Amino acid sequence: MLKIIAKSFIKNNELEKATKLYKELVEETLLEDGCMSYELFQDINNKNMFVIVEEWENEKYFEAHKNSEHFTRIVPQISNIRLSSEINILQRM
Repeated sequence: MLKIIAKSFIKNNELEKATKLYKELVEETLLEDGCMSYELFQDINNKNMFVIVEEWENEKYFEAHKNSEHFTRIVPQISNIRLSSEINILQRM
């Protein structure tokens, strides 16, 4: 099992667009094989910080997710409106 924590800091004037894009990404991803969970959070102290916490059955499914139509279409749009990002890929010990 893999757990992914993906954090993004969005530009001030792009929060509405980011929210729309992230919600579509979550909706589509939850339909994917091997997706155990895919949840979107917004920091209560910094509205510009969005965090996705996801769980995948294994690395094969995670790699397929990164090559999916919705991921390759939506994530570049998010990249254009964010200031920075950090991704942590974790495995259970």
